[in-house]
Amino acid sequence: MPNARIRLIAPSGYAHDPAAMARGVARLREAGCSIECQEVLERAQLRFAGADAARAGDIDALATLDTLPDIALVTRGGYGAARLLGQLDYGALRERLAGSSLALVGHSDFTALQLALYVKSGVRSFAGPLLADLGAEPAPTFTWDHFWATLSSDTSVATWSGAGAAELDVQGTLWGGNLAVLCSLLGTPYFPVIEDGILFVEDLGEPPYRIERLFYQMQLSGVLARQRALVLGDFHACRPGPRDNGYDLDAAFAQLGRMAGIPVIHGLPHGHAARQLTLPFGGQARLRVEDGEARLECTGYPHLPV
Repeated sequence: MPNARIRLIAPSGYAHDPAAMARGVARLREAGCSIECQEVLERAQLRFAGADAARAGDIDALATLDTLPDIALVTRGGYGAARLLGQLDYGALRERLAGSSLALVGHSDFTALQLALYVKSGVRSFAGPLLADLGAEPAPTFTWDHFWATLSSDTSVATWSGAGAAELDVQGTLWGGNLAVLCSLLGTPYFPVIEDGILFVEDLGEPPYRIERLFYQMQLSGVLARQRALVLGDFHACRPGPRDNGYDLDAAFAQLGRMAGIPVIHGLPHGHAARQLTLPFGGQARLRVEDGEARLECTGYPHLPV
């Protein structure tokens, strides 16, 4: 197990489950990691992990450290990252982080910062577990193992079943994240224009009709047409309401398949669920699907020294 130096950052919600955070820190220490900036776990202002300036400071500080950590790990999601996008020193972050080996890891609300840092600073990151996820009970063995396997190698591999009927072999830039957060930045300077990409998405707690509406927003804005494939992760607790009259997530996905105009691949183990992959945002990927079995290989991303 790598003896990594990990710096905690808290750009969104406060640590409402201290026990999970403590378990995450303990498990990382047991693996031989050193943990910095645990004080961010004590910050709270309304629903946020401190004032906007403090949370933006977590990101900007990465540009001024004498020595970069191996991993900058987001504590949890929630909401709040969008408030920071206009405050960051993107020039300094580009100079220090672009091309570095720093693994910047998080998902959910952190999608907003991943998009902005990629556009403004050329920073590649990871859609992967939060500290809260690493502290989940029961221990998240699948998530833990893929996290370290990805960050410890220059090649990431993920396989899964239930990918759908499409036969596929495509290559492109891997990118994506939380669907609602992605759509919230459409039309802004913080949304990347990625041609021939492989776009992955997930979401939490959105009713199926809102999921469909978000996909139409991506399609009508031209984003989907620029991609080689759309990969659906976990859509946890996305349940129909009392007036949906049989319209459920399967119905929304069926309509997505009809309107997307590109291959739609199902079953990616990533999102707000117990099983979570670590996906290199901005890495170069090859996605193959045959007989419902998918294989995603990625290269060209920051990783720990081998």
